Amino acid sequence: QVQLVESGGGLVQPGGSLRLSCAASGGIFSLNKMGWYRQAPGKERELVARIEPISSSSYYSKYADSVKGRFIISRDNAKNTVYLQMNSLKPEDTAIYYCNIEVGIRTYWGQGTQVTVSL
Repeated sequence: QVQLVESGGGLVQPGGSLRLSCAASGGIFSLNKMGWYRQAPGKERELVARIEPISSSSYYSKYADSVKGRFIISRDNAKNTVYLQMNSLKPEDTAIYYCNIEVGIRTYWGQGTQVTVSL
């Protein structure tokens, strides 16, 4: 069974950085699309970044306009892990961050990790 476990969230001041990790288990996922989403209080879940395979060794990344130039998504297939490096954080980045993976016709989600950007 596919499982995703996020980590790395926390409280950070505006302008600071965090790196989120999402470890996948239950298979080998080098050819699967993976992504990060977030949900702020009172808002719908939204895409932050996705990383999709072009081949077994190259990937295409795309980002929400609100995080372009500040966030970087990457993956380590040897560890079955996807990362989200978040720089120049703003209070509006405060949300629960979720990772997901597409396996066949199914999409799996992690439990989420809280990111709070505040003084």
